[in-house]
Amino acid sequence: MLDNPIYLKHRDWMNRAIALAQAAGDAGEIPVGAVIVDAQGNAIAQTANRKERDRDPTAHAELLAIRQAAQTLQDWHLNQCTLYVTLEPCPMCAGAIIHARLKLLVYGADDPKTGAIRSVLNLPDSPASNHRLQVLSGINESACQDQLQAWFQQKRKNSAE
Repeated sequence: MLDNPIYLKHRDWMNRAIALAQAAGDAGEIPVGAVIVDAQGNAIAQTANRKERDRDPTAHAELLAIRQAAQTLQDWHLNQCTLYVTLEPCPMCAGAIIHARLKLLVYGADDPKTGAIRSVLNLPDSPASNHRLQVLSGINESACQDQLQAWFQQKRKNSAE
């Protein structure tokens, strides 16, 4: 599987999301990065968390990427696009992903506290969902988990000092 061309493509885009997450973490944000790729394989949105910087509770990487992609395409229907994000989306982001009609969601690490795709909730498969989202999880999972765990460990260490 690891040498499968489809997996390699997903891995490469997830690596880009991880790099964006690292920059966010370095800036004091929770390290989550997101990339949206169009049907032709072009990145049309590349973002990371900006809640602290923007003082905006909705400035999650996924929402910022959806906004950016919709502006780029001049259409809120993102039904031919793939979203890559390092962490399983929360309920707010999962709702936006469904409403944007994204074709495929690819995420790295499960979020056992607020994950709304498979871990805690399953919004895509809910009867309330008006769109059937394809989901692929676990791409570069260890790198995504390690990045988040290291950031939170450092934050706790800094708080204790």
